[in-house]
Amino acid sequence: MEVRRLRLLREFADRESIGAVAEATHMTPSAVSQQLKVLAEEAGVALFEPDGRRIRLTEAGRALVLRADDVIAAVDR
Repeated sequence: MEVRRLRLLREFADRESIGAVAEATHMTPSAVSQQLKVLAEEAGVALFEPDGRRIRLTEAGRALVLRADDVIAAVDR
């Protein structure tokens, strides 16, 4: 897993919207969505589930966010 994808996951957990993540990271919503899709494929579990017209984190997604925080902090150090 790439750290930049984990950072996008962290942003999604904070902002709860692909569009908001895209705006915060200066990416297109399509690019954010694609990167999060790749992350879910790499993880081998569903990280997101539909919530009306939006998506939300699954339990596995929330668990990965916690680990992502540890990885991001280690990389930043």
